[in-house]
Amino acid sequence: MSISLHLSATLSRLPLSASRRAIGAGLLGALLGAVGTVNAQESNTRWVSDSLNTYVRSGPTDGYRIVGTLTSGQKVELVSTQGDYSQVRSESGSTVWIPSKELQEVPGQAERLPQLEQQVAELTDQLETIDASWQARVQGMQETLDSRKTLIDELDARRVALEAELTDAQSELRATQARLGEENQRVLMQYMVYGGSIAGAGLLLGLILPTLTRGRKRNDRWF
Repeated sequence: MSISLHLSATLSRLPLSASRRAIGAGLLGALLGAVGTVNAQESNTRWVSDSLNTYVRSGPTDGYRIVGTLTSGQKVELVSTQGDYSQVRSESGSTVWIPSKELQEVPGQAERLPQLEQQVAELTDQLETIDASWQARVQGMQETLDSRKTLIDELDARRVALEAELTDAQSELRATQARLGEENQRVLMQYMVYGGSIAGAGLLLGLILPTLTRGRKRNDRWF
């Protein structure tokens, strides 16, 4: 438990974001399980549990006298097991009995901590590399977004200009249509005046010609 707390405190001091720190914590948990498996190279290798110094006896029961102590985390070799006790051989070669519950199959904290700190340092380097890679990718994406925003702004400005040109063209078209309507009315009035003049001249000629014809006939009778 103390190793986990120590490594958690180490990770909390790293200059990483929360998400990357969580990734590091997950990988660290996997490393904790892997270290014990790798270090337990021999099936008979044991370590004294990470507690206070453990008393050892000359036999496999509490009735045997205490002959010494083993330090927490000390590496020993399992010789045999009888009841609740296990016979172990220390690195000095002496053989004693120790409660089986005081043995563990993974190295003690004192032995594992330097290895884990080294692995944490390597993991930190990997996470920093990942962080730098992500920052580069985010920067590239930001540059792409900026260029697209610039293009959108240019297209929007062009749209506004085209709308203004369209409004001017529509206004000019309405003015032209109004002038054309006035011109059509003027031409129509000219045609009406011209037609009325012709009709009036025809009417006047129709009134004068009969009068002239009757006068000529009277003159013809005198001869």
